[in-house]
Amino acid sequence: MSSQKTTLDLINERKPRHALSRELYTEEAVFQQDLAQIWHKEWIFAGHTFEIEKPGEYITLQVGNYPVIVVRDDNGAVKAFHNACRHRGSRICKNAKGKSAKLVCPYHKWTFGLDGKLLFAGNMGDNFDASEHGLNTVHCEVVNSYIYVCVADQAPDFEAFRETMSTFTTPHNLDDCKVAFESNIIEKGNWKLVFENNRECYHCDGSHPELLNSFVENLSVAGVGGEEDPELTAHWDKCEAAGLPSRLVMDQEGQFRMTRIPLSAKAVSYTMSGAPAVNGRLDTSGVEDIGALLYFLYPSNWNHFLGDHALSFRVLPLSSGETLVTTKWLVPKDAQEGVDYDLDNLTKVWLATNDQDRELVEETFLGVQSPAYVPGPFSDIAENGVCQFVDWYCDIMKKRLA
Repeated sequence: MSSQKTTLDLINERKPRHALSRELYTEEAVFQQDLAQIWHKEWIFAGHTFEIEKPGEYITLQVGNYPVIVVRDDNGAVKAFHNACRHRGSRICKNAKGKSAKLVCPYHKWTFGLDGKLLFAGNMGDNFDASEHGLNTVHCEVVNSYIYVCVADQAPDFEAFRETMSTFTTPHNLDDCKVAFESNIIEKGNWKLVFENNRECYHCDGSHPELLNSFVENLSVAGVGGEEDPELTAHWDKCEAAGLPSRLVMDQEGQFRMTRIPLSAKAVSYTMSGAPAVNGRLDTSGVEDIGALLYFLYPSNWNHFLGDHALSFRVLPLSSGETLVTTKWLVPKDAQEGVDYDLDNLTKVWLATNDQDRELVEETFLGVQSPAYVPGPFSDIAENGVCQFVDWYCDIMKKRLA
């Protein structure tokens, strides 16, 4: 990046309804600003409460420069801490998930309770005060099994999102779910390209044959202020009459969206045939074809809720050119593999779709690194969703870098 141009300069140079410039995807200085201004300040999806049902069960994640532990404490509460020992900084938990009665640093065996308090520190002398060296806490909120964390000193308001999300997701009984399968892939591309790719289906016809057996993008809900179509309105009316909130809700800043869309004719789930993948239901609406409830929360999370199962997706940036994408297939807690669902049938569509998206992101990242790359215009018809994401990114960075 030119020493004369800052990240803010590059963002201000973007043409309306155009993609971002090469430097905004590739430069290390921009990536560090993305971390500082967005990832280190916003609510980030960590995982689900049913992944840590028992005291001592934990999951870990890397939020930009911050390693984080999320753990179930002895009282059953979900807590989050910085995964750095208060002695000399070693990570305490190195695995993605696990269970431990106490959190023990592998370096010098400093031992912390599940509430973060320091319980043991050997050879520290009589003047050492253990009460001053507990684990540093991370803001943590839970809504309908979803755990969100924020590493900022002061977290942004969570209640508006909580209220909206819970209205839509409560009927899906997520607290009574389990993870049937988890996929983790590293996409060799910038995190913004990963989310841009998610926010449009302009590419779907040529790239996602498995997904298109059931999924139909509805352009009315892709961006902001699209025209409702009669089929969508009828679907909303039917689902809402059965107790399933469905009509599009997007916050004023465009950071989160909730809506329900119909699937293709005769499809009720994301399977090759369109038939249910799981015996039993997540909801109690009594409506077979409720379509898909879609919600996203920038910068880290998008989701699909169907009648028989749900999928949560988490995005975490590893570097300017690497992004971890985690997908979890959620089914009713009492569903049995091989009896109530076939794992291949459940996961086939999105395992294929994720891999196809990975290749699209990686090829785009290789292309935008070219000095000859010039940002092109977004389609007024098919790319309002990706434009909405890029506008959100630019707006939040302008506010915080000004």
